[in-house]
Amino acid sequence: MYTLNVRPIGSVKASEAGMQIVLKEEYIPALQELHGFSHLNIIWWFSEVSDEEGRHNLEVKQPYKWSPAIMGVFATRSPFRPNPIALTSVQVNVIDTENGVIHIPYIDAHDGTPILDIKPYTPSLDRVESPKTPEWCRHWPKSLEQSADFDWQDEFQF
Repeated sequence: MYTLNVRPIGSVKASEAGMQIVLKEEYIPALQELHGFSHLNIIWWFSEVSDEEGRHNLEVKQPYKWSPAIMGVFATRSPFRPNPIALTSVQVNVIDTENGVIHIPYIDAHDGTPILDIKPYTPSLDRVESPKTPEWCRHWPKSLEQSADFDWQDEFQF
């Protein structure tokens, strides 16, 4: 049996000035040589739904308007899952390596959300040329860039 010890490395800061990933001071050296990557994979904790009850949800009722009536949680991006961990690819605007701040246009996390890890987005490992998706979500955008103009509010049931 493994003992897991997950420590946040920073948090999301959302304000009228924009969105940022702000690292704790001891993790700032880990930003070395991250410049040059246009996108990052951010691993974060669904802190607003991090309760024991939510971790037992294995099925959800039609979270998307066009999806099946019942779905396994692993077929969704629901925050209610055995481990409320999220992964979001973000575009980098500026990396302030001196202060440990990554300025980004958007992340689907709230102000104060704990950040668990950061990995560079690399097409050789993260990009899939021809992914397949179920019929109910094939009309979704084909890229992060196209998602910015997509009406996501019309997709969700909540």
